Amino acid sequence: MTRSEIWRVEKYLRNLFRLDTITLVERTKGDSVEVLVGGEFIGVVFRDEEDGEISYAFNMAILEMDLPEPPASRAG
Repeated sequence: MTRSEIWRVEKYLRNLFRLDTITLVERTKGDSVEVLVGGEFIGVVFRDEEDGEISYAFNMAILEMDLPEPPASRAG
């Protein structure tokens, strides 16, 4: 991804989630960037080009161990 693309996608995500602490960091693979929130890694944005169309896919894994316990009314 170019620096211009990274800036544009970062700006889009910040506006979408209303969160100014989102930053995109270049990776060694040029087709993707790491997504950080407040300096903590949360996922990856991949660039895809097919038939002249460019799209970006945000991939975020959520580990079950990181989830809060449900309230008793929602357990089960």
